[in-house]
Amino acid sequence: MNNIVWHHATVTREMRQSQNGHKSAVLWFTGLSGSGKSTLAHAVEDRLHRLGCRTFVFDGDNVRHGLCADLGFSLEDRKENIRRIGEMSKLFVEAGVIALTAFISPLREDRQRVRSLFPHGDFLEIFCNASLEVCEQRDVKGMYKRARAGDIPEFTGISSPYDVPQNPELEVDTGHAELETCVQSVVAMLSRRGVISNAPDSSTLHSQ
Repeated sequence: MNNIVWHHATVTREMRQSQNGHKSAVLWFTGLSGSGKSTLAHAVEDRLHRLGCRTFVFDGDNVRHGLCADLGFSLEDRKENIRRIGEMSKLFVEAGVIALTAFISPLREDRQRVRSLFPHGDFLEIFCNASLEVCEQRDVKGMYKRARAGDIPEFTGISSPYDVPQNPELEVDTGHAELETCVQSVVAMLSRRGVISNAPDSSTLHSQ
């Protein structure tokens, strides 16, 4: 490591943000499998894209097809999975992009480790709050049924723990609230925090 030196780019994050017309940040969606993380992250990205923002969603399944294809689902592999995504998100934020991640990221310490990579205010934890009962009723991928049958070891919420966020920047009721309501909550938070400044109401967007 002694021969590795960080190269400071000529084009800075501030210059990229200025060109984009918005600040960069990582929106870290966390919650149980089936809680609506991916659905909400992609819906928020769609809204931000229509507002002219530069965005990218890191989806749990998609990342495991490539960047993290060598990892399994043990707690140690999950830690490494989250570490890699944290580092990748950090690069995207440096590039002036609003990065959205949709991962269960079950352990509080792992999420805190990723948070520590960012300056204060750049890591926005969004807790997709849907109960285990609701997630099992949805069971979009049939995973809970298989986990209950013992076919999937170390499944979050069944045989592996999920640490509920204690102080997330935002908690959304993805178990019962309409998707549009959840999207508006996220976009409103970004506006309040100064990440974006041009956030018309949803009726204006729907008419475009």
